[in-house]
Amino acid sequence: MDSRYTYQCFFVDRWNWLRDGFISINSGMLGHHEAGATMPMPKPGTVQKVFVEGVKKGSSNQILAEAVRRAAEYATDFSWLSKGETVLIKPANNSGSPYPATTSPVGISAMVKLLKEKGAGRVMVSDMAGIEHVRLTPDTLCGSTRMLMARNGILEAAESAGAEVYLPEEHGWDAFFEDGPASGSHWKNGIMVPKILKEVDHIVLMPRVSRHPLAGASLGLKAAVGYIRFDSRLEYHRDARTYYEKHTEINSVPGIENKLRLVLTAATKVQTTFGPDNGFTAEPDTGLVIASDSIVAHDMAAMAWLLQNRDSTPEQEKKGFRDPYGTNSRVVSVLNGGVVFLLGGVRESLKTDQLRKYNLESIWNDPTLHRAFEIWGGAPKLDFKNQTGSVPKNIIDSLTRIVST
Repeated sequence: MDSRYTYQCFFVDRWNWLRDGFISINSGMLGHHEAGATMPMPKPGTVQKVFVEGVKKGSSNQILAEAVRRAAEYATDFSWLSKGETVLIKPANNSGSPYPATTSPVGISAMVKLLKEKGAGRVMVSDMAGIEHVRLTPDTLCGSTRMLMARNGILEAAESAGAEVYLPEEHGWDAFFEDGPASGSHWKNGIMVPKILKEVDHIVLMPRVSRHPLAGASLGLKAAVGYIRFDSRLEYHRDARTYYEKHTEINSVPGIENKLRLVLTAATKVQTTFGPDNGFTAEPDTGLVIASDSIVAHDMAAMAWLLQNRDSTPEQEKKGFRDPYGTNSRVVSVLNGGVVFLLGGVRESLKTDQLRKYNLESIWNDPTLHRAFEIWGGAPKLDFKNQTGSVPKNIIDSLTRIVST
């Protein structure tokens, strides 16, 4: 690692202090719930398969690992993987908090082993944590994604299964390149993503299912923020009028879109409030592993699973400070302003756009999915595949109802 960089930084891990302070200042708003903005219905797309495997509550890690393998093998035949090629696994490692705030280590381990069996030569696990924990500048590095991975179990799971953990921050500011966004992008500047993407042949995305205080939900599309350098993150948060559109559009840059082969989430536990680092954990009697070769189809299913588990979350857990996205746009904007302050200081925080909240009681009102429908040809009709019959019919029926127009 470049000797210019240091892990010492006075403000890393001060997000909780900022968050609590902003919420305290605006505490009078927490009892006010507004409906949120609404979205038009999208145009219909093609039929897309989503494979689901059921895992009973209390099952062993081995059973979960087997479910991950089955879901992956149903979702793709791995014909895209030639012997000796390099695969990057992109988890959601935003913090040191354990699954489901971050990706399941059991799922990571199972996927690494499966890719090795299918012929991968080099399997890499790579991500960069959130600004409340890590901050990279041209001259300094504050915090450590590696240390966070050690805390949440992903580091040991990945390395013990035979993967290499690659963390772009450890290679400095120049370990990123500018990749062009899709036509019609809401990004003013090019998106800075890791150069390692040029070296890998394929990407497997492994997010988790979680609520998010700024985005409402954090699934596969939102997880792309973990790729981008902190100057891109500053634009992303500061220019908040197009916040949802921008994290969706990260997934459309050539270095990511052209190499994404599979999206798979172990969702036996779901973080149904607050997020991304903490919140109420729902653990249904039958949890899911969700897999698809379409990130849009995957996220529709994952959003439906989040909504289903929010329905069974105690009402007191969804009130006020316990679930700020459910309050009003001003609270959401204040929280986002705190992120901009961490990224760019007072001057940049004063330029921050208002971040609009949406009523996420329906997947059709999710602006992240709405932008995805625009980019990738409409809202797909999901065909849920319950190959082993391990998912109860009532869950399949509920998911189908939620994703049906």
